[in-house]
Amino acid sequence: MSRTPPSPRLRAAPLQSQGAPPFHIVLVEPEIPPNTGNVARLGAATSSPLHLVGRLGFRIDEQSVRRAGVDYWHLVDVRTHVDFPQFVHSFENESPNGRLFLFSALAKRSYLEADFRPGDALVFGKESVGLSDELTSKYEDRLVGIPTLGAVRSLNLANAVGIALFEALRRSGALANTFIG
Repeated sequence: MSRTPPSPRLRAAPLQSQGAPPFHIVLVEPEIPPNTGNVARLGAATSSPLHLVGRLGFRIDEQSVRRAGVDYWHLVDVRTHVDFPQFVHSFENESPNGRLFLFSALAKRSYLEADFRPGDALVFGKESVGLSDELTSKYEDRLVGIPTLGAVRSLNLANAVGIALFEALRRSGALANTFIG
């Protein structure tokens, strides 16, 4: 009886070693610490800056983060902004060609139709109510949503960010060489 030799194990190579330009993850007034912690881990895993905008529903000082058991916070490029206009000003200076994509359950267009490019910002609202009417009206042409098949109108914030971020990375080719044998 002959045995087939085992295939080489694939392991993930860090995205930063691939030179992949980051996408910006933007959370507007996040309320639930574990969601933000999960999103922070996504930021660290993909070399994507995490922008926290407006009033947070929790503290992010070193003691609070350590108490919450978040042992990778030092790997996250966290940027805080007083409000959305301040974020936009900072973002436009850093990524002059970057575009905003605002995620909303009220969007009429799927994120699968968006033409994501490295340097773009993926913007998500607070867990309880999403993005404000002011933002969804102002950026109506930049609104996208993640379709659901069931009666649930929207997904958990951290899950939505993961879905959107990895689709943007996939489309930009950043994931093409992330597994090495």
